[in-house]
Amino acid sequence: MSLDRFSAQAAQYARYRIDYPSELYAWLLPQVAGRLRAWDCATGNGQVAAVLAQHFQEVEATDLSANQLAQAPALPNVHYQVATAEHTPFPDERFDLITVAQAVHWFDLPAYHTEVRRVSGPGTVLAEWGYGLVQIGEPALDALLLHFHNETVGPYWDANRWHVLDEYARLQFPFARVRRARFEVRKQWSAEWFLDYLRTWSAVANYARQHDGADAVLLVAEELTRLWGAGEREVVFPVFARAGVVS
Repeated sequence: MSLDRFSAQAAQYARYRIDYPSELYAWLLPQVAGRLRAWDCATGNGQVAAVLAQHFQEVEATDLSANQLAQAPALPNVHYQVATAEHTPFPDERFDLITVAQAVHWFDLPAYHTEVRRVSGPGTVLAEWGYGLVQIGEPALDALLLHFHNETVGPYWDANRWHVLDEYARLQFPFARVRRARFEVRKQWSAEWFLDYLRTWSAVANYARQHDGADAVLLVAEELTRLWGAGEREVVFPVFARAGVVS
């Protein structure tokens, strides 16, 4: 069963987490024959659901976290509700497209796949994607970030996190006509914004819970700010995606 790991930082998550590139949707949507209903599973603050709403008559968007859903945009053809990936209230054979962004590594895969098959009709496409560790392109900064990720907060990552770093290679995807793709998200961020992004990491939240609310980001903030310098730098998020036909 999925666990809620992101309610505590829901407002920060909505503000600082990346959205996904238009190229990803341009790759995905032509694979989907029907445009009646889509389900965005683990929608978080509704980033993907809001895009799907431009292409489907109805979008169902579910998440474990009511706090996350409270950050999502209100749209006339998007229905948000609290539900797990493994157990939903939807009728059988309901959707043309099912999407999961940066979340499938948290699921009980056998139960999730059973639910996906139940709510999929003929030709339904399932698409899963995520993004790996951000790259700054400055060796000293990238080394500092890697040390913070692997060493400082490394012990506080859930084991599932490492599925993201190997691009879901060890997570089964037993569907037909599988396609894979890679994309990049590029942002111009200040050091302050980047540090607040780090505060959305689940490992940082786990660190705080185990250290009386202490902020792990403060352990790296001074050095990162010095190396970053004034103004903004480009940061690059590597995005990986896979899609297949369920039935």
